[in-house]
Amino acid sequence: MPNTESAKKRVRQTAKRQALNNWRKRRIKAQTKSFLSAITERDVNTAEAEFRKTAALLDKIACTSTLHRNTAARRKSRLAQRLNALKKSKA
Repeated sequence: MPNTESAKKRVRQTAKRQALNNWRKRRIKAQTKSFLSAITERDVNTAEAEFRKTAALLDKIACTSTLHRNTAARRKSRLAQRLNALKKSKA
């Protein structure tokens, strides 16, 4: 248990930041899941739209301290590879 006022404030700040980070990460996971379901259904148009949403969300969250920009870039790259493989298999 925190005893000093500054320690109590730290606990409050940590809880607030943790909640915000978890919310952001859940948004990423949900958006990625919708993209991957479009890939599984082999629907190119929906997958492209979902990829754009996912990439935008990753870029937006990479600007915060929740996710490192290189992590976001790596995830976008891997998702883009899946999208390109789907496009190639459809062609």
